[in-house]
Amino acid sequence: MVEGLNRQLDTEVRLAAFKWLSDREMTHGDVFPLEFLRQGFDFRGTRVRVMGPQGIFKPKILPELPLSITTSPKSPYNDSFGEDNLLRYKYRGTDPQHHENVGLRRAMVARTPLIYFHGVVPGKYLAVWPVFFVEDDPAALTFKVAADDMAFFRSDISKKRYADFISDSGTDARRGYITASVKVRLHQRGFRERVLDAYRSQCALCRLKHRELLDAAHIIPDYEKDGLPVVINGLALCKLHHAAFDQSILGIRPDYIVKIRTDIRDETDGPMLKHGLQGLHNKRIVIPKSKRQRPAPELLERRWEQFIAAA
Repeated sequence: MVEGLNRQLDTEVRLAAFKWLSDREMTHGDVFPLEFLRQGFDFRGTRVRVMGPQGIFKPKILPELPLSITTSPKSPYNDSFGEDNLLRYKYRGTDPQHHENVGLRRAMVARTPLIYFHGVVPGKYLAVWPVFFVEDDPAALTFKVAADDMAFFRSDISKKRYADFISDSGTDARRGYITASVKVRLHQRGFRERVLDAYRSQCALCRLKHRELLDAAHIIPDYEKDGLPVVINGLALCKLHHAAFDQSILGIRPDYIVKIRTDIRDETDGPMLKHGLQGLHNKRIVIPKSKRQRPAPELLERRWEQFIAAA
């Protein structure tokens, strides 16, 4: 009876944590400030934290199994993705029988879903849920972790319990694909956060400071060999100017001067065209304070040549 009650409590807390993150993600995206995660959520009058100071975390309210795992931006553990696209999550320490490693092993046996937090920059974490521990490798001191989709999660809220994820012949392939997409998201979110921080959360052209309306634009596109997700290959642009830059409506010279395509300058339209684009012609972009983070002139030169060719 006690075991059944513990399982029910574990289920309810876990589902509440997933919903809390999902609600926040819908309005603010999937990168969460550390202070928000540390606050946790209210569960029947009890404050439940979802992340702790260590990588493997079990809030006090849960009877046995951990709720989340974390890779911090400066983690001493070498968590990484393997060729199979699954995450290799390092043990706590080197003792396979450490109680936190045992907890993860029990979660794997019970097929219990957890939350994975990955630090993309100091103070900000990409949240991924649900994730499952699918293999234990004591020799390498690692677990293999796969992400899944809540759409494949069967829950019976009326009975306040959840069943296993739907498992079929395509489960491994699905999880491999989803986990691979998480790897891509990590690169994208990390690039965005680093670029926006370098530009002090403002558009380099119009100085718009609403972070939710800003993108990290690649100077050299990421599908090209040199299109690396590094700050010197990035520009913080609002969504309008990002689209205009990608479509060669505007170009940026290596000396940071903006040029608007001639046919656009000759158009007559409303105030958005006049002030949002035409008024930027011959203006200088905002650049990061740190010289090491400023757009690389050689990359701007290459992109400028493309703009000239398109114009």
